[in-house]
Amino acid sequence: MTNGMLSAGTTLTAEDGRSITVVGLLGAGGQGEVYRTRTPDGERALKWYYPGCATDQQLQIVEDLVGRGFTDKRFLWPQQVVLDDAGGFGYLMGLRPDRFRGLPELFRRQWPVQYQELLTAGIHMVEAYKALHSRGVAYRDISWGNIFFDPANGDVLVCDNDNAVVEGAVSGISGTMEFMAPELVRGDDGAIPSTQTDLHSLAVLLFMLLMNHHPLKGAAELRIRCLDEAAEKKLYGTRPVFVFDPDDASNRPDRLEQPTVLATWGVAPPALQKLFVHSFTEGLKEPARRVRESQWRDTLSKIRDTIVVCADCGRQNMTEPDAWTAPTCWSCGKALVRPAWLVVTTAHPRTVRTVRLGREARLYAHHLEAEPRRHDFSDAAVIAKLSENPKRPGQFGLTNKSQEIWHARRTDGTTQRVEPDRTVPLRPGLAVDLGNGVEAVVHTA
Repeated sequence: MTNGMLSAGTTLTAEDGRSITVVGLLGAGGQGEVYRTRTPDGERALKWYYPGCATDQQLQIVEDLVGRGFTDKRFLWPQQVVLDDAGGFGYLMGLRPDRFRGLPELFRRQWPVQYQELLTAGIHMVEAYKALHSRGVAYRDISWGNIFFDPANGDVLVCDNDNAVVEGAVSGISGTMEFMAPELVRGDDGAIPSTQTDLHSLAVLLFMLLMNHHPLKGAAELRIRCLDEAAEKKLYGTRPVFVFDPDDASNRPDRLEQPTVLATWGVAPPALQKLFVHSFTEGLKEPARRVRESQWRDTLSKIRDTIVVCADCGRQNMTEPDAWTAPTCWSCGKALVRPAWLVVTTAHPRTVRTVRLGREARLYAHHLEAEPRRHDFSDAAVIAKLSENPKRPGQFGLTNKSQEIWHARRTDGTTQRVEPDRTVPLRPGLAVDLGNGVEAVVHTA
């Protein structure tokens, strides 16, 4: 892109008095344009508002966000206000790395993405918005246009954070119609964007991420001849019906026109289906009963831990965390071979997690916490991994990648110290003390 409000070489002044030089236009949206700039601290992105959006109210919102000093790396948070002599303004933020892609591209499946990355992205999304909500800030416009995704590992990056406001504040932006809570679409008295309406938007985003379809677009959408604003208000606000509402089949997906969501829903574990049904039945009618971020986090994390790779075609399959019968592969239809698994139990409060021991199985730091604040799936967070004995192919053990000494106990009562980078062979009933009152026990089919 070459044309924009600001020319390359334009010099602006940040609120701290330092000079900002425009390098070039990166893109444009509904409120303004984004530029690459040079600053004393290196290159940054600059969002510059269109004159009609550069209001005193918007300036106050941006200054408040900058003042909060939110440094979470999952957000391109406003870092500093930038001004010009004519009364225009914008703000500096970090540049979006090239590895992050837009969700619309993901929904078109432009890259081969497996369930592990999709579930990882879902976990990161709910934890990111939970971190924002815990600070008393509502995002207001959660949608597929404001969050980016790394298809290689599921990392996410939340952009356009100048939409966010303190809970309860009144502002002009209500959100993107497809993602807005029904009470906002209808314009109910007293309804304003809030953390409660964010929860509806988040549920829509998660459904689209995992099911590759909108949760309210079934047969009802196909009956609409012109999807204008009035039709959208009916679809999303006055008469919203979940495509898999157990008590109302009027909006079921059409098998010929909408086969994808029928297929993706059919292979979703019941634990995940249950949350979506709750979100788009009770949650549509009663905002206070919407699924919370912690519920999404815990369920998505459990399902990620219990992915089973098909031995015939190599595809990943989501499985029900608490079910012990293995389903058939969604891709080739062959029966899945359930691997051994660990039952990881924490203390105070006691929680129990199941981790399938496929060839790439890992335990992470969050497995040691009853209520993890954040899931980190990087190599630095690995505390244990499944390892194959190089001298005995087919024989596996659990390698200690932590800095702690483990104590393993076999069913015959014998024990073994497992120092960092040492491996304990896997045997049915083996119990491993991972420290801090956390125990992992090996189970086999």
